[in-house]
Amino acid sequence: MTMRIQRAALTLAAVALLGMPLVAQADNKHVSEAVEHAKEAAAHGKQGHADALVKHAEGALKHAEAAGVKNPHLDEGIKHLKEAIEHGKAGHADVATQHAEGAVTHLSEVK
Repeated sequence: MTMRIQRAALTLAAVALLGMPLVAQADNKHVSEAVEHAKEAAAHGKQGHADALVKHAEGALKHAEAAGVKNPHLDEGIKHLKEAIEHGKAGHADVATQHAEGAVTHLSEVK
């Protein structure tokens, strides 16, 4: 019985130790995807394509919110993405582009 408990404890410890890096990698994957979408949003905005900017900013926002990381840069990136979406929907590609670029800057700093 004691052997069984020890084995279970070791298994749980191994899962906990191995599981943490997997969660961190998943979070980083979301942040990476958010950065890529934000870059695409900014690129489309520079071309005056507000509708495409909104599409990519929304994708970036979904990934940023799914990252689950506590980081002030992530919070600022999310704020910029929301502003980019709002201005993009209003057809203000120039202002939306500035916010998309701000999102790229902040999201790139998330560790």
